[in-house]
Amino acid sequence: MRLAHALTTFSSGPSPDPNSLSQIAQGSAAQSKRAPLAGHTYPPPAWDNASLFLLGQRTMLFSGEFHPFRLPVPSLWRDVLEKIRAAGLNTVSFHVDWGLVEGKPGEFRAEGLFDLTEFFEAAKELGLWLIARPGPYINAEVSGGGLPGWIQRLRGHPRTADVDYLASTDNYAANIARIIAKAQINNGGRVILYQPENEYSVSRTLIGFNFPDPGYMQYVEDQARKGGIIVPSINNDAWLGGHNAPGTGVGQVDLYGHDLYPLDPDCNDMAWEKGALRETQYSMHLNISPTTPYAIPEGGVLDYWGGSGFSRCAERFNHEQTRVFYKNNFAAGAKIFNIYMMFGGTNWGNLGYDSGYTSHDYAAAIAEDRTLTREKYSELKLQANFFKVSPGYLEASPALKPSTGVYSPNRDITVTAVLGPKGSFFVTRKTAFREAKPVNYTLTLPTSKGKVTIPHLGGALTMSGRDTKIHVTDYPVGDTSLVYCTAEIFTWQKYETKTALVVYGGMGETHELLIKRDSNSMASAAKTSADVKTGQDGPYLYVQWQTTGDRQFVVLGDLFIYLLDRNSAYNYWVTEAWGRSPLIINGGYLMRSALIASNTLLLRGDFNRTTTVEIIGVPSSVTSLTINNVTVEHEVDSDGNWHAQVAYNPPTIALPDPSALAWKYLDSLPERQPSYSDSSWPSANHSFTNNTYLQAPLTPTSLYASDYGFHAGGALLFRGHFAATGAETAFWLVTQGGCAFASLVWLNDTFLGSWAGNSNSNGNGSSLSSSSHRDSFPLRLVPGSRHVLTVLVDNMGNAQNALVGGDEMKAPRGIMSYGFTTSAGDAPAVEWKVTGNLGGEDYVDKVRGPLNEGGLFAERMGYHQPGAPTDKFAAAGSPMEGIDEPGVGFWTAELELDIPKEQWDVPLNFEFPEIDPAGSGGRYRAVLWVNGFQFGRYISHIGPQTSFPVPEGILNYRGTNTVAIAIWATQPGGARISSLGLKAGRPVLTGRRPVVGVAAPAWTERPGSY
Repeated sequence: MRLAHALTTFSSGPSPDPNSLSQIAQGSAAQSKRAPLAGHTYPPPAWDNASLFLLGQRTMLFSGEFHPFRLPVPSLWRDVLEKIRAAGLNTVSFHVDWGLVEGKPGEFRAEGLFDLTEFFEAAKELGLWLIARPGPYINAEVSGGGLPGWIQRLRGHPRTADVDYLASTDNYAANIARIIAKAQINNGGRVILYQPENEYSVSRTLIGFNFPDPGYMQYVEDQARKGGIIVPSINNDAWLGGHNAPGTGVGQVDLYGHDLYPLDPDCNDMAWEKGALRETQYSMHLNISPTTPYAIPEGGVLDYWGGSGFSRCAERFNHEQTRVFYKNNFAAGAKIFNIYMMFGGTNWGNLGYDSGYTSHDYAAAIAEDRTLTREKYSELKLQANFFKVSPGYLEASPALKPSTGVYSPNRDITVTAVLGPKGSFFVTRKTAFREAKPVNYTLTLPTSKGKVTIPHLGGALTMSGRDTKIHVTDYPVGDTSLVYCTAEIFTWQKYETKTALVVYGGMGETHELLIKRDSNSMASAAKTSADVKTGQDGPYLYVQWQTTGDRQFVVLGDLFIYLLDRNSAYNYWVTEAWGRSPLIINGGYLMRSALIASNTLLLRGDFNRTTTVEIIGVPSSVTSLTINNVTVEHEVDSDGNWHAQVAYNPPTIALPDPSALAWKYLDSLPERQPSYSDSSWPSANHSFTNNTYLQAPLTPTSLYASDYGFHAGGALLFRGHFAATGAETAFWLVTQGGCAFASLVWLNDTFLGSWAGNSNSNGNGSSLSSSSHRDSFPLRLVPGSRHVLTVLVDNMGNAQNALVGGDEMKAPRGIMSYGFTTSAGDAPAVEWKVTGNLGGEDYVDKVRGPLNEGGLFAERMGYHQPGAPTDKFAAAGSPMEGIDEPGVGFWTAELELDIPKEQWDVPLNFEFPEIDPAGSGGRYRAVLWVNGFQFGRYISHIGPQTSFPVPEGILNYRGTNTVAIAIWATQPGGARISSLGLKAGRPVLTGRRPVVGVAAPAWTERPGSY
C-alpha cells in the first residue's frame, strides 16, 4: 500500500498530523508485499508508532472477542454484536475453526451455520470493525486448536514447515482467505486486520527442529495474501517475546501484539497474585516494536473439567479486575485492545478441546445465555465510551514506568502519566493494588495553569476498594477544556444548544474539577446543585462535590455537567443516532440503536423492569418518540431532556417438567451383547501409523481412532475377537481419551470394570482380572472358545497444539496397549474392529457439522434427531430412573414449548444435579441433545457444569422439540439422573430482531448404519 493513497482517499475526514508522516512511513515499511489498491474506495489502515489510521483518522480499537461458531444460531449473532456495540466497543475479533469446515481433507464446507455472511453483514450495518483470526492454527479452546483430526494422520509436525503439513493447510487457507477478503475494508466491508497463526511463541525442542521458523511463518502469511488479504497482519505473541515483530525479517507481521493473562485462572482463590500487575509493558513494547502502536490481542480466564465453574470465575475476574488490570493496559498506552472473550458462547457439538467442558462462558461480560447481568459489562461500558470521546489519548505517550511519590505525596498511591498535546491522562491506583482498604490522597499535577494541588477546595480524594482511576488534565470537552477532573469521564457530546458532560465516581468520594471560561463573569454565572461547592479564580472555576446516589449538576452557559456515582452511571448509554451526535440515554437494560426519521426518534432497546427513560440530546426538530416500534408519550424538562416510561409486564412462563415427559428408551450399547454383529465396522488392521506423538504403537495394529477417520468427541468403540488358549488369567489394557475421560470394558456380555475418570486423567492403565472383579463373575476360558472384548472410550476432544513441535493435538484417542496375563504359553491374538461417528470423515449430518455426533449406537443410527422411529423403542422409565447396570441408556422425548418470543427474550437452561465428587450417588456421565444438536456433556463426580443454556433458534419456543439424553453408567449398580429441570431466566422485553430457527434436519434412515 502506498502511504499517500491511504491519507488522501478520504479528503472529507480529518488528516493525521503532518509531523507524524515519517513515523507512519516507517511503521508501514512491511506493506510493500501487499497488492496495489488502485480503484478501491476504502483503503486498509495505515499506522504509526502511536495508533492506527482508519478512514484518515487516528483510531483506537477497543475490541471484544466473539466466535460465531460458538453460537449456532446465525440470527442471534446480531444480538451479540449489538450488545458489544452498546457497551461502546468499536471492534470485534473472531476466530474461524478449520476443524468445523474441512472435516474431510479437500472438502471445504462453509455453509449454513458455518457461513459467515450474516456475521459480516451485521458488523457492517452496525459499524463495527473486524479483526479476522482464522489460523489455520487458532488454539481457542477448540478440539485440536482448530486443526482437523485428520492432521493426526500426517507424518509432518503441525505448525512447522514440514511439507505435508503445509500442503494440508492450503485448501482451507485459500478458501477462508477468499471469504474474508470479500469482507475487507477495501471491498466496503469491515475487516481491517488479519492474524495468521496464533501464539507462535513456544516450542518443544526436537533434534533438527527449527523454531521459530521464519520460513514457516512467511508461508502462512503468503497463503493469506494469495487469497486476497491486503489488510495489515497482526500477531498475538504468547508474551512480550518479540516473535515475528516488524523488523525481524522473513515472517514478520505488520503489527506486533502480545497476549496478557496476568492472573492465575484458579477461580477458587479471590486473592490477586502479588506480581500480577505488569509495570514494564510499555518499555518492553518500545524495545520490541517501536514503530507500531501497542497491541494486546488477548486476555481472559480459563476453566477446566473439575474446575471452579465460570460463575465462580466471574467473581474473580469481575468489574474490579476489569477496572484495575485493563486501566493498567491503558497506562501502558494500549491502542489496540481486545477482550478475550466478550461473549464466550458454547462448546456445542463436541467442538471443544479435551480440557474444556461444554460451557465456554469464559466469565465474559456477556454471559453464555447472552444476558447482561455481570457488573463487568457496565464497567467496560464506562471505559470504552470514555476512550471514544478522548482522541487525545491516541497522541499521548505513557511514562516508561509508574511513579510513586511524584504526583502524590502518599506513597500508597502509584500514578502513571500518559502525557499528550491534546490532554493528559494520569492513571492512578493503590501501590498495593490487591488491597481493598480505602486510601486517601492528594495530587499535584502539571496543567496549563501550572502545577496544581488537588483538591484545591480542601479535603482529599479516596481510592476505595480495588480500583484504578483515570484523572485527566487539559482535556477538551467541545469548545471547553477541563484543566483537571478527578472524577472519571463517561462521555461528552455536543448538541445543538448545549454540550453534555457525564462524570462519575465511587459512592461517597470527594471529587473536583477545574474549568476555564472565557471571562470572569462567565465563570461566576455557574449554576449547581445545592451540595456542590465552587470557588473562582478569575476565569477559572473550581467545582467540588461528594458523590451520592442522587444526580448532581453544574451548568456553565451551554455546558451541562452531570455528576454521578458509578452505579448510577452504569444505567447510562451512549447510543449512536446515525448522522447525528450520539444520544445520552439514562435507563433501560440495553439500548440498541437510535434513528431519527423525519420528526420521529425511533429507539430500540431492552427492558427488564418498568423504566423511566431519560434522553439527552434530542434535536429540536424531533417531536415524537417510538420505542421498539411502539409510540410512547414523552415529556420535555427545562433542560430539554426527554422523559418517557416503558411498561414492563412480563409473561408467565410455564415450562414442562422434563421428568414428566413421555420418554422412550433404547439400550445404546448393544455392542456388549453376544448377538451383536460388528461385521460392518472398519477393521483396525493398520500395521503402522504416521502419528508422531508416540514413537510407535504398542499394539500389533494401530488402535488409534484417528487412523481410521474417527475424530469427533464422544464415544469410541473397539471390539476385539480372539480364541482362548485356556491359560488366560487376566486381561489388561491402557486407554486414552483426554482430560476427564472414561472407559468401560466387557468380555462378551460380562462387565470387567471401568475407569470413571478424574479431572487430571488423560490416560488410564488398569489390570482388570477376570477372577477378581468384585468377585461377581469368575471366569475360566475354555481352550478354543471364541470371545469378544468390547471397550468403550469417551473421547473428550483432541488436545490443543500450543507447543510447536510438541504435537499434543496428535495425542491418540483409543487403546494405547493391552495384553493377557497367562499361566503358560503365548497370549491369544486379537482382531479388532473400531467405530466412532457413522462414516467418520464422511460424516452424515452436513448441517450440524463433522463433530456433533459421537459413536454411540443411538448416534450412529441418528436417533438423537427429531422424528426418530421411537415406536420401536421401549416406553419404559426415564433418565431419572436410569439403568441398573454398567452401560449406556438412551432416552428421547418430545418437549412442547409455548413461550412468547416476538417481544421477549427468555433464556432457557437445562439443569442437572449438583456435582458429587465423592461419587456417593454413583459415577456417571450424561450427554444432552436438543433437536439433534449436542448441547451438554455432564460428569456427575467431576463437573463443574450443571446448568446448560440452549438458545432460542436451537429450541423452538413455539412448538415441538426433541430432547435426547444418554447416561453412561460406569459402575456396577448403574446410574440415574436424580433430577432434571428446565429453567427460564428473567424475561427481557426486547428490541432485537426476531430469531430465525436453525434448520434441524429430521431423522431419515441411514444407509449402512450399524
